[in-house]
Amino acid sequence: MFGVGQAELMIIAFVGILLFGNRLPKLMRDLGRGLTEFKRGLHEESGE
Repeated sequence: MFGVGQAELMIIAFVGILLFGNRLPKLMRDLGRGLTEFKRGLHEESGE
């Protein structure tokens, strides 16, 4: 996946947890909502 191995992904996840701490679940939830809205907007735009 993009030339990133399992060890690198673990390091990235660890750094993310250190940086965002207990804000991480809210951050991921907001990111998911944003992606959903983006996909919905693309779908509605292509249907017109």
